[in-house]
Amino acid sequence: MLAPLSHILPLTTIHRERLLPLAGRVTARLEQKVSPVDVVAEASLGREHVLLDVGQALGLPPEAAGKLVTCKVGERLEAGRVIAQGRGFVPLPVKVPREGRVVACGGGKVLLEVGEGTLELRAGLPGIVTRIIAGRGVEVTTHGALVQGVWGNGRVDLGLMLSMMTEPGEPLVASRLDVSFRGSVLLAGACSDPEALRNASDLPLRGLVLGSLSPALIGLAAQARFPVLVVDGFGNRPMNSAAYKLLASNARRECTVNAEPYDRATGTRPEVVIPLPISQEPPAPHLGEHFTPGQRVRLCRAPRLGEIATLVALKPGLTTVPSGLRVAAGEVRLEDGSQLVVPLANLEVINSAG
Repeated sequence: MLAPLSHILPLTTIHRERLLPLAGRVTARLEQKVSPVDVVAEASLGREHVLLDVGQALGLPPEAAGKLVTCKVGERLEAGRVIAQGRGFVPLPVKVPREGRVVACGGGKVLLEVGEGTLELRAGLPGIVTRIIAGRGVEVTTHGALVQGVWGNGRVDLGLMLSMMTEPGEPLVASRLDVSFRGSVLLAGACSDPEALRNASDLPLRGLVLGSLSPALIGLAAQARFPVLVVDGFGNRPMNSAAYKLLASNARRECTVNAEPYDRATGTRPEVVIPLPISQEPPAPHLGEHFTPGQRVRLCRAPRLGEIATLVALKPGLTTVPSGLRVAAGEVRLEDGSQLVVPLANLEVINSAG
């Protein structure tokens, strides 16, 4: 069974494709050095859509109205342009109310995209542009430590990483946030205090990396002006030991927080990248693995959500779980020494060796 994979790596080579959601223009150059917030590609898009119903305007059925339309998809029209002319003694014109581009046309209707907007694609991590993807984006390559999370608010920034933690579960507390953290990327174990998030915005921070976040604060975190990344999930739980040790050991280094949303379809995840010097290029992370005894895994469901364990054995055939379902399962040993039988669907392999 192919396993979900999360990377917590002290040193690796990181390749990331950064792609526009629609065709646009690549602004970066091959071999260009970029920072996480540099724009590498951009695309034009309309901010509004206007539907012109030619048939209704001329009092004609859709098929007849469609034969009178003179514009086509992709054409840019000026305001006041006549796109259809009625017939009769006093022919009625149908004019374009605002400058725009035709995005659809048929059935006696014309859909216009109006108002110019620009979608900017940022590099998302510091590194070198190693490939240009024509009309869509770039590949950026860098080297350093990598910690992937499970939730992000869609923002990206960089700054000096400072830790508020002396242990994995130490929470983000509003009273401890002072000007010494201004402009930093802050590490904390958990956050259940809305005032702490508001204070973090007032400083402001350049990023916030949490072990867990109260579900009640998801909306507030999503609106934060800086990137918020959750490593393990929601609730009031400590950061997993592997991520805590790696991040804490790199405190006071520059890091990038790319809190892009987790997308299982594309494999993109929110992640912290800590650029590090290298003497030779380290291996890139594995892209896929099968469950194998001896692997470090993270539990992805309550009541042991976020805990790190070792996969001791794979159970033969299917195992009946308390819900009555028969599923593929494995036996895991937690860090406190206890052992559990867990459905493989509730496990995620932690790649911590490259």
